[in-house]
Amino acid sequence: MTESCYVSSYGRPRPKGAPGILFVHGAGMDHTVWALQGRHFAFHGWNALAVDLPGHGRSRALPPLASIEAMADALADLAGPEGAVLVGHSMGGLAALAAAARRPERVRALCLVGCAARMPVHPELLALAAAGDPKTVELMCDWAFGPRGQIGGSPSPGQWLQGAARSLLHNGDPAVLAGDLAACDAYTSGPEHAAAVRCPALVVIGALDRMTPPKAGRELAGLIPGARTAVIEGTGHMMMLETPDATLEALRGLLR
Repeated sequence: MTESCYVSSYGRPRPKGAPGILFVHGAGMDHTVWALQGRHFAFHGWNALAVDLPGHGRSRALPPLASIEAMADALADLAGPEGAVLVGHSMGGLAALAAAARRPERVRALCLVGCAARMPVHPELLALAAAGDPKTVELMCDWAFGPRGQIGGSPSPGQWLQGAARSLLHNGDPAVLAGDLAACDAYTSGPEHAAAVRCPALVVIGALDRMTPPKAGRELAGLIPGARTAVIEGTGHMMMLETPDATLEALRGLLR
């Protein structure tokens, strides 16, 4: 199944022998959330890829994966025998974490953005998502962004960060979003998987993140042997969109 997933290479050839880096989106989203960071690595000597997990984006025709563990195995397959750095946001971070524990030979380094060892979802939000209620998206986006994202906040003039995120989620399949949230809620192996990680690891924390608060990010880092943290001020859960340059700099700090 993973062979049929859409994977963006940012229009660049895959240079032989170049280090690999694989970007993984969060619940209901797709590869486009990593456009700025992914393009940087693609144009600076990396084999940079960003995946649309089954059921998402350009992989929408594929059956979605029902568990974090299934997503993890798909990422390990995409990383290939030579392995790759995994960069995951939110649900994608959980999948990357599980991949590093389950298939350590495929993960060269790990960067978890807006992530926690446990990411339970409020029962009311799960119920709204299961019913396909559009309010699901409104609630998620309201909580996902910090103050900048509530009033515009885009680095590109004239654009609205939260509006773009709402459009992306509304354009997806509501059943896939519901399944993603259920998978996050059901995933209880985070502490066990974190303790099993043996590669360099970084947890990137948004100082104003209300979905995975800074305390939870620090606790996750404390469970991963040798992990470091990078706290980005003035940003919420969607830090790669709200503060793209600071997020990129945090990634570069891990990979220098």
